[in-house]
Amino acid sequence: MARLEDLTKGAAVRGILPNCTVTVIDAKWYGSDVVELVYRDPSGNLGQELLYRDREPTLEIVESGRPWSFDADGALFKLVSEAWRIRLADLFDPVLAVHTSVLEPLPHQITAVYEEMLPRQPLRFLLADDPGAGKTIMAGLLIKELMLRGDAERVLIVAPGNLVEQWQDELYDRFRLPFEILTNDKLEAARTGNWFLENPLAICRLDKLSRDEAVQDKLKVIDWDLVVVDEAHKMSATFFGGEIKYTKRYHLGQLLSSRTRHFLLLTATPHNGKEEDFQLFLALLDGDRFEGRFRDGVHVQDYSDLMRRLVKEQLLTMDGRPLFPERFAYTVGYRLSDAEAMLYSRVTEYVREEFNRADMLENDGRRGTVNFALTILQRRLASSPEAIHQSLRRRRERLERRLREEQAVQRGAQVALASRAGEPSLSEEELDELEDAPAAEVEHKEEELVDQATAARTIAELKAEIERLRELEDLAYKVRQKGTDRKWEELANLLQNNPAMFDPYGHRRKLVIFTEHRDTLNYLADKLRTLLGKEEAVVTIHGNMGREDRRKAQEAFLQDKEVLILVATDAAGE
Repeated sequence: MARLEDLTKGAAVRGILPNCTVTVIDAKWYGSDVVELVYRDPSGNLGQELLYRDREPTLEIVESGRPWSFDADGALFKLVSEAWRIRLADLFDPVLAVHTSVLEPLPHQITAVYEEMLPRQPLRFLLADDPGAGKTIMAGLLIKELMLRGDAERVLIVAPGNLVEQWQDELYDRFRLPFEILTNDKLEAARTGNWFLENPLAICRLDKLSRDEAVQDKLKVIDWDLVVVDEAHKMSATFFGGEIKYTKRYHLGQLLSSRTRHFLLLTATPHNGKEEDFQLFLALLDGDRFEGRFRDGVHVQDYSDLMRRLVKEQLLTMDGRPLFPERFAYTVGYRLSDAEAMLYSRVTEYVREEFNRADMLENDGRRGTVNFALTILQRRLASSPEAIHQSLRRRRERLERRLREEQAVQRGAQVALASRAGEPSLSEEELDELEDAPAAEVEHKEEELVDQATAARTIAELKAEIERLRELEDLAYKVRQKGTDRKWEELANLLQNNPAMFDPYGHRRKLVIFTEHRDTLNYLADKLRTLLGKEEAVVTIHGNMGREDRRKAQEAFLQDKEVLILVATDAAGE
């Protein structure tokens, strides 16, 4: 808005004539509220008009000369032009996300994103390629492409607990997408009370969302542009006895499906062999087509518009060669030494007896926990003499500590053991959830259960079990001291005498050795360093290592020529 006093000679004014700017030639006042204005329009014609105070809201003084004079800020014009160029970049580069990411995509990844998924609006899709196809890469390309096109701002990734950190690393390292992982601490520290409102790019654990109703309530008020679910087959429901058995994970899938415009499910195992269960699973994508009572032979559907599945044999490189080399998997058989066979037999007998005692427990949670702990103990027996020896030792020490605590507050050998709040006990759901937990969490929980969970109901039974453990520990120690570890002997022979372990020039090939237990990992690492004669030749990765230490070990194995062997637990698989 301009005042009448601003209409001075030479001023450029808008609002006198429609859709143009005029130049003031002269201004003559009549009193204090009226001015007679003489002006020239853009065509050079002169004009004259009386202006009153009520015209001031429609008047505007133009600061920088005439329109289209190109005397504005050039840097600002360039900035605006570049912003529009970036906004419309996908119109000129149809695979923009590929060219702005740190990756070399494969043909099947390009076709999945740009031929199968992007053309679908809205996207409701099941990507079911075989393991190793790079479904994380394809999801990342889709996310970035939608964001570049202005079609996605709020994106939620839901994955099993052991994969959330991998998702975060992949999306940032390859696509520079700063996703945040939901944790209990972050939930409580949210400024608005709803962490999802503050984090438009979020990664959550599947079981955290499916079991925590408070978190689901926060999800219900958010409208997502895209939700991606990894290992989506875990969100399954089943037909049993003519009725549908829903799971908490399936209900979570229904919630997510209703709160997002684009919904992408990722799994390498979409079909469990039962057509009715598979159609229930697809109902998460299209409820109108697949929900309802299934009748064999009647409900037959074409899924080609909702899913894509490629097996490994169909995956090729850019030059048309098979992506995966032929795999030769075989088992190296060996015969236990006499000492190992005796240890195996005695520990197996102990586990069997404890299983039977656990079945007599009235507490279902404690019974399941003890059985789970004994199963872990049996697996460690098969892993290595070192693993079973250390496990037996820790279990004996923890149970002895428990015995001393009980004896301090009770008298009499037949007194029942007190049920303590600190005693480990997991429900069936918690045991199931543990399968998908991060490696560090699994290792910690397994150690706790193996060391403490016992079926002993009285102090006398606890004393007897401790004595039994002491005998087994002594036996395991003798086997370990004798050095008659046949599994290690077979591995050492393989490393030294198998031609496949060396390249054509006689240099040792790099090798990854996976083991299930950290005690075996430490044992193997020491043995391998002695065998190779170099301390730096072996690096390890296990669940108790931080993410930065894992990356350093991984990079050392990939880049350092001196590092030949990586020994790892499942944490490296993540």
